[in-house]
Amino acid sequence: MDKIQNKIQNLTAQIKKQDSVVIGLSGGVDSTLLTRVAFDALGDKVLAVIGASATLPVTEMAEAEQLAQEIGVNYRIIKTEETDDLKFKSNPVDRCYFCKSELFSKLQEIAKNENYTCVFDGTNLDDMGDYRPGLRANEEHNVFSPLKEAGFTKNDIREAAKFLGLPNWDKPAMPCLSSRFPYGQPIELASLSQVERAERFLRELGFRESRVRHYDETAKIEVPIEDLSIIVSLENRERITTKFREIGYVYVTLDLAGFASGSMNKVIDTAN
Repeated sequence: MDKIQNKIQNLTAQIKKQDSVVIGLSGGVDSTLLTRVAFDALGDKVLAVIGASATLPVTEMAEAEQLAQEIGVNYRIIKTEETDDLKFKSNPVDRCYFCKSELFSKLQEIAKNENYTCVFDGTNLDDMGDYRPGLRANEEHNVFSPLKEAGFTKNDIREAAKFLGLPNWDKPAMPCLSSRFPYGQPIELASLSQVERAERFLRELGFRESRVRHYDETAKIEVPIEDLSIIVSLENRERITTKFREIGYVYVTLDLAGFASGSMNKVIDTAN
């Protein structure tokens, strides 16, 4: 545990380079850990901001608010409007750039108007090895990533969150709902709602880590390999098919390769 304590101390030192900060809090373990350590270091000089958007499930926003309350940090909920941006709605391969740019511009506006010295986000070292067009928005909007600077990997973050007693230390990653759409397929509010309802139903059935990829009338379900035999049981097949058709899907399919974070990026890798 000394290793994790040392990393937390290093993270605290990175944070204390700033007098006051605004942090984007999504409710995931990365931003939650960052918010907790920042609050421990700077107290009331920290403002956590939760971005309310159609791309964020309602349950995620509620969890983010509850986490902010448990930490004790000052927090605020703002509306982000990336779904009004035609470039974002057209769903190009760099759609995350437009989403992050919308959020960071609003965080920087708050920081400027209310005299906070810096904006933080939860980017970590592992994010640097994936296709992350949103990182361009970090640079353009001068957003600082203390977790990355302190050398935190995703595993380090989970260990540190567990050490500090954060309730979501083992929470599966939950990227925004737009990641469920193949590039080039327009992102509409009704479709985002379909995906949100479908994934919520799978979680209610006990599939804690799952994705519903949206292909117009077809829903493609991804669950971990070990859950494939469970989800295809007669009872689950009937429940899922019935519910998904109520939601608006005509066809319900299962990816036999199993769950894979960022699986929609395979077309980018192939093209390159």
